[in-house]
Amino acid sequence: MHILSFITALALSLAVSSTAYAQAPAAVQVEFVQPEQFTDAGDSFNQVKPGTLKLLSNYLVKQAQSKLPAGQRLKIAITDIDLAGNFEPWNWQARDVRIVRDIYPPRIALRYTLQDADGTVLREGERVLRNAAFQMTVLGSSSDLVRYEKALLADWLATEFPLTQ
Repeated sequence: MHILSFITALALSLAVSSTAYAQAPAAVQVEFVQPEQFTDAGDSFNQVKPGTLKLLSNYLVKQAQSKLPAGQRLKIAITDIDLAGNFEPWNWQARDVRIVRDIYPPRIALRYTLQDADGTVLREGERVLRNAAFQMTVLGSSSDLVRYEKALLADWLATEFPLTQ
């Protein structure tokens, strides 16, 4: 009889703790505002690719979490993306191929709000991130399709949220 009570109490405890964990606000939240209106966030001419947005979101969450002191929350709303490179529809042999040239730098427009544990706004702002020398300052593997955009976001995070711990 005691074993059944113990198992029931343990199951109830796990259910309560997992519910509390699920309700806790994430330290970093990324939202894409009207992605269908983005300048260029796809893998072909005039198409937004959800996988591209997911790659950028996952990267941003992981990198930003490492910059925030415990208890702080960061909300990022990305309002436009123009990926590095462009499609050149006049080039019939490669019209669905992204051509990366220095005349097509990456650009990301965003808004952000940094809050403490009580919800007090510590800092907020809007930024348009751009790097004209993106081909000289790249991180990551050449097989990473969003390496230039990740480098842009990494530079912004390092500038906006320098490690203070």
